Amino acid sequence: MLKRVHTPFRTEAGPQIAVQKLVLGKPVEEAAALLPRVFNLCRTAQSACARLAFGLPLPDTIQADLARDIAREHCLHLAILLPSALNTTPLDPAQTMQPVRFPDTVDGFEALLKGHTLFAPLLRHLTQTFGPGEASACALPLPSAQNVFSGRPLENSVAARHEMHPVMQHIAARAGRGPLWRVVGRILDLKACQAGVIPAPSIENGVAVVPAARGLYAIRATILDGCVSTFERRTPTDHLQASGGVLQQSMATLAPADRASATALLSILDPCYPLTLKEGPTDA
Repeated sequence: MLKRVHTPFRTEAGPQIAVQKLVLGKPVEEAAALLPRVFNLCRTAQSACARLAFGLPLPDTIQADLARDIAREHCLHLAILLPSALNTTPLDPAQTMQPVRFPDTVDGFEALLKGHTLFAPLLRHLTQTFGPGEASACALPLPSAQNVFSGRPLENSVAARHEMHPVMQHIAARAGRGPLWRVVGRILDLKACQAGVIPAPSIENGVAVVPAARGLYAIRATILDGCVSTFERRTPTDHLQASGGVLQQSMATLAPADRASATALLSILDPCYPLTLKEGPTDA
């Protein structure tokens, strides 16, 4: 059971782009081309999801294209952005782009934590910064075409793709679904992307879902006379911010609740649009 504490911080999102207004009434090809131009993250995923939702074909190279783009974002986050937020030594991005070697067993993982391989210092720092159960969320349903628009809190994260991995199960049982679980999940996803093993884009009952660097991206739309007549989308950050969701739970279990640890947690959770830390307790 998660131990909740009173944290003096909450998060606040800035003004968001009214995406629906941008695409409604536009021809499907024009609308599909617009989305990745408007948003500078996960462009391949956004393009693929829009094309699926609008009934347009995907390129034959889509799996490789998605894997390459997701791997690129993981490398940047692990090498530069996360070490900066944690005030640790940055990694060489060229090294993170090399084939990842990561253990598939608990014993191998425990040995890695004591060693000096590429990600060992970063992971060791996480174990020293966040104790068991700190900055954690409970197990939530995973996203799918059936529930992604339900409004329920979901574990729509890159770590969710690897929750059944033995090391991930070990970490969840020992320390909770907190910073270590999430960063190891990202490393495992980088390894999977390098091997070209990622979920395939799919559409079911009009809901298109596509893997992205932070989880699953989803769009549903209806088309009338070749133009977009209705449009909805959900991003991993929408689910991250949901009431009772991962962000709220993680902030509510953060201890010690100082600005440095809250800022580090926000970087680990990695929202796709800026969230500002504000004074004041979470509603959780």
